[in-house]
Amino acid sequence: MRIIEGDADVAEGAAWLAELEPRFARALEETGPLPLRRKPDGFAELFSAIVSQQVSTASAAAIWGRVCEAGLTSPEAVAAASDEGLQACGLSRPKMRYARALAEAGIDFEALREMSPEAVIKTLVAVPGIGPWTAEIYAMFSLGHADVFPPGDLALQESARILFELDARPSEKELRVMAQAWSPWQSVAARLLWAYYRVAKGREGVR
Repeated sequence: MRIIEGDADVAEGAAWLAELEPRFARALEETGPLPLRRKPDGFAELFSAIVSQQVSTASAAAIWGRVCEAGLTSPEAVAAASDEGLQACGLSRPKMRYARALAEAGIDFEALREMSPEAVIKTLVAVPGIGPWTAEIYAMFSLGHADVFPPGDLALQESARILFELDARPSEKELRVMAQAWSPWQSVAARLLWAYYRVAKGREGVR
């Protein structure tokens, strides 16, 4: 399992993709060097992802700030918290339920670091409130796996449509098949497509 630790790993993957696919090479000329985007791992990172679901970035930041101020960033603290305490932070009832499910799941976060991406994703999606996209993003950015791709991401689908001049945005299933050709650097391909999405949409005057 290749783990992306630093910018040099991202650059290596980008160079490999550019050699594989001329359209990736052209996209890289427009995007410039790709970001590392590594994040911490552990309970708090996944809880933060749950908090961020279906709310604006600003709202998610405000809620998460209150969660941190209340000291609710460990499974023990969340399990012991009252409904009123979680609600006071701004959590909806479904998110309260998901937070408790995550706290009670007994995930061994250190063990996840040694698991294959497939095993990590299988473990995480078993928890209510964590879907494939969240699990894939965690495997990519919190654990650094180099060969993970989240095909359900709408920005990636749209970026692939533009870059590969497709008639329509590829479905999740179609994009997953496309991404298999980018192994063992699917995570870098995702970084490149996200970066290209911003360039392409900026060029079109779309925000």
